[in-house]
Amino acid sequence: MSRIIVTGGAGFIGSHLCERLVKEGNDVICLDNFFTGSKDNIRHLIGNNRFELVRHDVTKEFYAEADEIYNLACPASPPSYQYNPIKTVKTNVMGTINMLGLAKRCRAKILQASTSEIYGNPEQHPQKEEYWGNVNPIGIRSCYDEGKRCAETLMMDYHRQNKVNIRIVRIFNTYGPKMDKNDGRVVSNFIVQALQNKDITIYGDGSQTRSFCYVDDLIEGIVRMQNNKENFIGPVNLGNPSERSILEFAQMILRLTNSKSKIVYKALPSDDPIRRRPDITLAKEKLNWEPKIGIEEGLMKTIEYFDNLLKTEKR
Repeated sequence: MSRIIVTGGAGFIGSHLCERLVKEGNDVICLDNFFTGSKDNIRHLIGNNRFELVRHDVTKEFYAEADEIYNLACPASPPSYQYNPIKTVKTNVMGTINMLGLAKRCRAKILQASTSEIYGNPEQHPQKEEYWGNVNPIGIRSCYDEGKRCAETLMMDYHRQNKVNIRIVRIFNTYGPKMDKNDGRVVSNFIVQALQNKDITIYGDGSQTRSFCYVDDLIEGIVRMQNNKENFIGPVNLGNPSERSILEFAQMILRLTNSKSKIVYKALPSDDPIRRRPDITLAKEKLNWEPKIGIEEGLMKTIEYFDNLLKTEKR
């Protein structure tokens, strides 16, 4: 049993992580300011004597005893992190500094949830961890991209200078139950639009590619990274290397939902990556990890979740 802090613990990925850690018998403190997180995601854990929910913004210092920290706090969808870009940078930089300071004081192991966005609009394909990326430092996505890059820098500097025990994972596109239906991401957008027989909106011509990983697979990778005994600190890519075009993905969701929706096209947002696919060779080698859940299996579980959610909202 460990005492574990999960920042952003009421978010999409954070809530799944909290559930897993509590189920394994750990004492979990979930920190969230509920900007994008939701109590509904962790409501079933409230009342469990191994789970504690604290409303807290990681840009402010937090004091507690902990053996491990998972730092997931940060809005992750473009509409969310672009809503208040300065706050996004503060969360990534000041929040990471505060959690590293706590890890240093407690001698806790800390895992940073970084992102495939640190590669920007990549000129290398698929993306390996050694690739430094192609990021616009002054664009509308920079608050997130550069914020996460700076967070990785801080993790490495605290490790080198203060001997803090760190882990860094770079998370690629992830989907599954508990996604916010209004977060503007591809999976949630397409499924909700299809279930409501509304037009499915594709930005650009749909030829841009993504690789989608089911959330249970991702959580397994994150936990393995935190618990690896080789003192492998990363960074390591976690994602599904199965690459599909956005158009192909939209057509798949139309088929799986038996939707009458039509596909419509809109202008591609600024700095939107054209191709995105992880090279997970390092994860296979160091963590013995790779995704197990196929895209159709994962989509059916996610469609079921959103279908139930939409039906509940109608009552």
